[in-house]
Amino acid sequence: MATPPPSGPQPPHGGGPFSPPGQQPQPYAVPGQQPSPYQAGPHPWGQAWGQTYPVLQPPSPVNGFAIAALVLGVLCFLPGIGLVLGILALVQIRKRGERGKGMAVAGIVLSTIGALLMTLAFTTGGARDAWDGFRDAANGVGTTFSVNKGECFDTPSGSLEGYAYDVDIVPCDGEHDAEVFANFPMPDGDYPGDDAVTGVADEKCYARSESYAMDTWALPDDVDVYYFTPTRESWRSGDREITCMFGNVDAEGTLKGSLRQDDTTLDDDQFAFLKADAILNDAYDGVPDTEYVEDDLAGHKAWATDMVQALEQQTEALRAHDWESSTEQAVTDYAKALDRAREQWEAASEARDADAFTDHWDKAYRLTDGPKVVTAREALGLATEAPTYDAEDGGEGGGGEESDAEV
Repeated sequence: MATPPPSGPQPPHGGGPFSPPGQQPQPYAVPGQQPSPYQAGPHPWGQAWGQTYPVLQPPSPVNGFAIAALVLGVLCFLPGIGLVLGILALVQIRKRGERGKGMAVAGIVLSTIGALLMTLAFTTGGARDAWDGFRDAANGVGTTFSVNKGECFDTPSGSLEGYAYDVDIVPCDGEHDAEVFANFPMPDGDYPGDDAVTGVADEKCYARSESYAMDTWALPDDVDVYYFTPTRESWRSGDREITCMFGNVDAEGTLKGSLRQDDTTLDDDQFAFLKADAILNDAYDGVPDTEYVEDDLAGHKAWATDMVQALEQQTEALRAHDWESSTEQAVTDYAKALDRAREQWEAASEARDADAFTDHWDKAYRLTDGPKVVTAREALGLATEAPTYDAEDGGEGGGGEESDAEV
């Protein structure tokens, strides 16, 4: 008896687990189910249970030039090299398929900015400022210090030239490198430059020296004016002070004893005499800056008029003071010599030519610095040896002896 087939749909011919010999069995679906997607046989690598996965590959390397370009660009160091490395990195990345394009581009941009800033710094002096700051910092410059009026000091180097970052205050009675006679500040604002600062110091320090050492005859010939000024670096730290001082013109020389002669060290008669004498000294400073009188005769004649006015003020001050009996006659005789000197300056102001002007100038000079002033100084206890001047400082007149203009 034949066994009937199972009820329901029949598989197609060759289906089912009982396939004819020589044929592979075919899977069949259970009624109400979808055919299975699974494949028979072993599963290859990278494919499991019908789900495929990509084969894992190592990431491409980052280009070394791109890293270097970015670092140099960020540090703004050697911008030209950073720019070249960035370009080389882009070329290699395109050929090799490496990573780092963004770093290379950033390095190129930052290096370009750095190159522009460096060019601007060199053209505007910023690079010089940076170098000056580095040099000053290495030498200790930029640290501010102050030495007060009336103090004496030694420098570590023994010289008043170059940079100074510290001094040693010492008594003025003994040997010392310098004596401070004035301090004054520069106005606020941007640093005006080395030449401008030096120009201000030169002008104002010399002007203040005579109010500290009023008796110019007492200054040794080897003494001159020096000054400390702010540097570009110390200016950034708030330093504005200029310090004026006396020092020896010989780099190996020193000073000994104080040079101060003002109202703190002089008696009343000495101070009154030197204060009146300063009126004439100030007028002498107004001499025209020419080599010869004939180069500016009109200017010299105008200056002669100023000398007349100065002598009037000086003699008035001398006669207004109440002198000690031991000095009164000597000062009175000196005032009379100044009256005659004033007459010579009046004649010089009306001179027709340079020779006539020079002749009156010479006579006036001999009267103001002649024997009468030496006698008055000796009576007052002041220096009696006149300082020596260059021709451009003392004019063409000479001192020491009076001419026939003296009576």
